[in-house]
Amino acid sequence: MAKEHLEVLNALDVAKTQLYHFTAIVVAGMGFFTDAYDLFCISLVTKLIGRIYYHANGSTKPGTLPPNVSAAVNGVAFCGTLAGQLFFGWLGDKLGRKKVYGMTLMIMVICSIASGLSFGHTPKSVMATLCFFRFWLGFGIGGDYPLSATIMSEYANKKTRGAFIAAVFAMQGFGILVGGMVAIVVSASFKTVYPAPSYQENPSVSTVPEADLVWRVILMFGALPAGLTYYWRMKMPETARYTALVVKNAKQAASDMSKVLQIEIEAEQEKIVKEKGNDFGLFTIQFLRRHGLHLLGTTSTWFFLDIAFYSQNLFQKDIFSAIGWIPPPETMNALEEVYKIARAQTLIALCSTIPGYWFTVAFIDKLGRFAIQFTGFFFMTAFMFALAIPYSHWTHKENRIGFVIMYSLTFFFANFGPNTTTFVVPAEIFPARLRSTCHGISAAAGKAGAMVGAFGFHYAAQSNDPNKTDSGYSPGIGVRNSLIVLGCINFFGMLFTLLVPESKGKSLEEMSKENNQ
Repeated sequence: MAKEHLEVLNALDVAKTQLYHFTAIVVAGMGFFTDAYDLFCISLVTKLIGRIYYHANGSTKPGTLPPNVSAAVNGVAFCGTLAGQLFFGWLGDKLGRKKVYGMTLMIMVICSIASGLSFGHTPKSVMATLCFFRFWLGFGIGGDYPLSATIMSEYANKKTRGAFIAAVFAMQGFGILVGGMVAIVVSASFKTVYPAPSYQENPSVSTVPEADLVWRVILMFGALPAGLTYYWRMKMPETARYTALVVKNAKQAASDMSKVLQIEIEAEQEKIVKEKGNDFGLFTIQFLRRHGLHLLGTTSTWFFLDIAFYSQNLFQKDIFSAIGWIPPPETMNALEEVYKIARAQTLIALCSTIPGYWFTVAFIDKLGRFAIQFTGFFFMTAFMFALAIPYSHWTHKENRIGFVIMYSLTFFFANFGPNTTTFVVPAEIFPARLRSTCHGISAAAGKAGAMVGAFGFHYAAQSNDPNKTDSGYSPGIGVRNSLIVLGCINFFGMLFTLLVPESKGKSLEEMSKENNQ
């Protein structure tokens, strides 16, 4: 079966960069913008929710979420995301990319709104409904990973495919940035209209009743960008590679791509025959021989990366507090605390997260996936140890700016490195009939790592001095030792990168060996 000679696939591989490429990037990318906003905005408001619902009369410190509640609120969306990645990844190969694409977006819109509503007035009822809807929000987000990556890879040309897939993923950076900006605007607006004293001045009125609206508005805003792109997602045709190689309808594939590329493409239905020995499934010896090590490489590197990346993102507010960049909570009122946490996250996103993503977009098709991923893991390891080993040095007031710069560089090299490449590569190296499934499995391994980071780091980063732990927490290993552990995890990610093949400049069929006779 000479699939390499199918004109429709050749036309896609050699197509010049044009409007439909950028349209696909924006439509798929807005899903990732929403994903990042929804996943990370919760870290901006957890301290506020703790003040509102877990205030203890007479306490010298503001209320905080109990350990089990905090772990659930921070981690439940990752549980949903993992399930969604596996389910929708499999469904994308069974029903087609387009049919499943709209489902994930509607789930995200509905559950973003429902998360902000979180019915009830008692702490237990609000937290239970918040966790319920954030699980299903994560389920929809999970589907966006394999589908967006697969659609973009199957639309793209050989020359700039890496940049196009990376650009879709880079929209995450803008999602994190806008999350911080929305929180700044909302908290500053409410703070101006409803001024309040700090907690240590007057605990009972430092959290105004209207603060309960602040976290709800921030969470519900995530429905807006997702809803705006639904119409355009439904207008995108099914990818030619799915139609030709999986459905085996060359005529439809040629018709769809003729409209997209605005050129005449011959159908060549006679070239599509039932291949022998090249129709193996996921759980077969042949898949294990051809792609077993590849799948181990993509799953393990994404797993190690997400332990470090998500623990850094979700709990950077705790690290900033530990070095004094965010003042002690009792010296601020509730809305002021939201404002300062959001300001810190926005600054990190603006100075390191977003530039890192777009450096990858610029260089991935020049340097290659392997070089960027290996180098990224190397520098993440180096900077983690540089922060951890002299940690007491960074806690001094005069050294805090240096700490923030070093910490920002770990984000830069995560994004100009494995955080982007782990998303790109699984969409390129597996066969069309298993591409979405394998990407979903790889992404789910990443979310398993995110859960380790979300649940484990929250406990581990607690001080080993019982008198300095947050309320309700047992002593942990401290921020310094936690950073050392994360440095070791990044080192393992660097080692497992050796299992991942380079796909720069090669067609999808060449990488997956689907063009083998």
